[in-house]
Amino acid sequence: MEQIDRRVKLVPNKLWAGIDIGKEHHHCVVIDEAGQRLFSSRIANDETALTTLIDEALTLAAGGELLWAIDLNRGGAALVIGLLAARSQPVAYLTGLMMHRAAAGYRGEGKTDARDAFVIADQARVRRDLGLLRPGDDIAVDLRILTGHRLDVVFDRTRQINRLRAQLLEVCPTLERALTLTNQGPLMLLTRYQTPSAIRRAGVARIEAWLRKQHVRGAAALAQKASVAAAQQSISLPGETVAAQMIARLAQAVITLDAEIAELDTAIEERFRRHRSADIIVSLPGFGPLLAAEFLAATGGDMAAFTSVDQLAGFAGLAPQPRDSGRINCQQANLCRQLFLDLSERIRRHQPARTYHAALDHDAQRVRNHHRESCRINTLCGQWCQQRTPRRHDDRSRDHDMDWIFLCPPSCTHE
Repeated sequence: MEQIDRRVKLVPNKLWAGIDIGKEHHHCVVIDEAGQRLFSSRIANDETALTTLIDEALTLAAGGELLWAIDLNRGGAALVIGLLAARSQPVAYLTGLMMHRAAAGYRGEGKTDARDAFVIADQARVRRDLGLLRPGDDIAVDLRILTGHRLDVVFDRTRQINRLRAQLLEVCPTLERALTLTNQGPLMLLTRYQTPSAIRRAGVARIEAWLRKQHVRGAAALAQKASVAAAQQSISLPGETVAAQMIARLAQAVITLDAEIAELDTAIEERFRRHRSADIIVSLPGFGPLLAAEFLAATGGDMAAFTSVDQLAGFAGLAPQPRDSGRINCQQANLCRQLFLDLSERIRRHQPARTYHAALDHDAQRVRNHHRESCRINTLCGQWCQQRTPRRHDDRSRDHDMDWIFLCPPSCTHE
C-alpha cells in the first residue's frame, strides 16, 4: 500500500476519489482541487478493506465535499457501489469510452492501475457532465440479470442450431433443406431419426405415430416431408453413424435450451409485472413484457435519471450528432433495438408517421440514414397519441417519472 505524505498539507474543502475497478483488487486515488494526489492505495475487493478505504477518505475530507468516481457500474464494482450507497456517498460514473479517450490526453503511455485511478479522479474533478449513479431499483436489477442470461441462452441456442445444420449437411443435404430446425417438431424428429436409411426403414406411418406420442403438431405433414427428403438420397456417407449420434445430441440440446428460454420468459414476465410502471410501458404499441423488461433493465427502471427525452436519446446513442468527421457509436444497442421495434408498430398505426416514412423511400440520401433517423423520431416523440397513455391520478408521485417519456414534446419536428 502506498500513501502520499500529507502531514504538512492543508486539507482542501473538496476532494475527488477515483477508483479503478478490478476483479480481485481496486486502486483508489484521492486528489484535491489543484489535482494533487493526497492518497493512493491498492485495496482488496472485500467488505472490510473497502470499508476501511471509505473511512480513510472521509477522514481526509474532514467534513468537506467528497465525490467518488468509478469506471465500471456492475460486476466487480457491485460491492464498492453498495457500500458507498449505504453511506450516502455520491458516485460518478465514467464509461469505458470516456476513459479510453481521456487517458490519451495525459502524460505517459504506461497503463497502470494507479494512473487509471488518477485519470478517473481528475476527470470527475474537471468535467461537469458526469451522471451520478443512483441506488439500484431491485426489480430493474433482477430484470437485467434475467434478460442478460436469456440473451446468453438465445446465443447458445443459435450456435447449437448452426452446428446441427452443419452436421446434418454431412449426412443428408436434402433433409437439412426440408426441415425447419428452429421448430420443435423437426428437432424432436431428429432425436430419433437422423439418416435417410433410418427414415426409409421406419416409414411414414411409424414416424407419424411416434411424433404424435411426443405431442408434435402437424405430425403427418412432418413425417411425409422427412420421408420425401430421405427418398432422394440412397447413398450412405462416411461417418454417418457417429454423425447421427451427434445430430441427436445437438437436437436434444436445442430442445433443452428452448425449455430454459420458456422458463426465463415466465420468470421475466412475473418479475416485470411487479414494477410500478409496468402497466404504463406495456400500454405502448409494440411493447410486450419481454421488450418492456429489457427497456427497464437498460434504463435502470428510474426515469428520474434522465432529465429529458433528449438525454435518453443521447444515452441510447440515437440523438442527432454532427457528421463532419468520425462516426456515430450506439452506446446502448439493446435500447436502440427496443425503441426501433416500438417505432415499427407505431408506423402502422399513425398516419403522420406513415407519411413521413413513405417519403423516405423517395429520397436516397434520407433512406441511407433511415434506421437512425427512425430511432431518433421514436425516442424524441415517444407516444404519438397522448390520450393513449394511461394515467393513475391517485398517485402522481409514483408515476410522473415515467410519463414524460411517452409524451410528444411540443417543439419536436420530424424533419
